[in-house]
Amino acid sequence: MSLAIFDLDNTLLAGDSDYLWGQFLARQGVVDATWYERENSRYYAAYVAGTLDINEFLAFSLKPLADLAPLRLQQLHAQYMTECIKPLIRPAALELVSRHRAKGASLLIITATNRFITAPIAQAFGIDHLLATDPEMLAGRYTGKVSGVPCFREGKVTRLQHWLAEQQQSLTDSWFYSDSHNDLPLLNQVTHPVAVDPDPTLREVANQRGWQILALHHD
Repeated sequence: MSLAIFDLDNTLLAGDSDYLWGQFLARQGVVDATWYERENSRYYAAYVAGTLDINEFLAFSLKPLADLAPLRLQQLHAQYMTECIKPLIRPAALELVSRHRAKGASLLIITATNRFITAPIAQAFGIDHLLATDPEMLAGRYTGKVSGVPCFREGKVTRLQHWLAEQQQSLTDSWFYSDSHNDLPLLNQVTHPVAVDPDPTLREVANQRGWQILALHHD
């Protein structure tokens, strides 16, 4: 059975769910808007540049989950899905997922964005398998810390290897779709690496190596 793996932000989604969640929290007044938006933009720029300190970023991004009650988080996420995420789910991305599903492939989303944010988004795409950065929970509340290996850069490869062993699957006839050079460690592992609306660094690598380049969100 083939395996189709999808990055989420700026790949299946026509935007970045982690960055947009931070902007949404600022608009809702649940974080200090000026400071949070500045830091959120700084971390996003570091991600784009390939210089992001993932542990520093996660300490920043997971803190609101610890500060807010679970019911309030659920209410906010439902509003966020409607306002911020559903407009970013484009027909071309849904069709790509549907093509792999019709061929009988196993479908998996792998993303550095935390599971609280991304689990409902994976459900919206009808994809049951999700590897994401896992926020720690104790006694029914988030702690603001990470559980296990962050699902970022080489961490995606580590998490995927564990998942493959659990699922008794392999990377034989595997596909991975991503927009970012941060995903080169995993792109190098699969049978069919595909650059989706790639950043300049990934586009250069894809051209050099003859990888497929796919436009889902741009003509």
